[in-house]
Amino acid sequence: MDKNIFYTAEIQPEVKKKLAFIQLLVTDCDGVLTDGRIYYGSNGGEYKAFFARDGKGLKMVQDEGIICAIITGRDSPMVDHRARELGITEVYQGISDKSVVLNKLMGKYDLEPKETAYIGDDINDLGALRACGLSAAVGDAVSKVKAEVDYVTRRRGGRGAVRELIDLLLKFRKESR
Repeated sequence: MDKNIFYTAEIQPEVKKKLAFIQLLVTDCDGVLTDGRIYYGSNGGEYKAFFARDGKGLKMVQDEGIICAIITGRDSPMVDHRARELGITEVYQGISDKSVVLNKLMGKYDLEPKETAYIGDDINDLGALRACGLSAAVGDAVSKVKAEVDYVTRRRGGRGAVRELIDLLLKFRKESR
């Protein structure tokens, strides 16, 4: 058995309950959808690697009617490209206060904080993590973030952490119906 998969018996009951309400899933990019490394080519190009299973999970969750959004502090054309590939239209780049955008998204879709989830990895995500109903951090997030969230993934950023959260979301959403 894969030692890196989640075991639902270890998920706290209050987290299971929170997962059932989620209608909006918001993710950071660098360190969450990617492993956080940024490559620069000799031609000045910037490169990032996205994990295919995270992308598949984002498509799956959208197929279930959950809205997906990306809020990131950096500005990169690769994020727009990846979002278009995945059908994510809510993409916000160069954002210093992510909670402001998260609150605007909740207003736009008439959602309460309990209906939103955010997954991040670093201190610039703390405002958004505190503003949502379900907060999650990737397994290799900074300690300060991991100490404040509802759920820490077993997987690392850019290596299936988003998919892990999505699999839990879909499982407990289905069980609550």
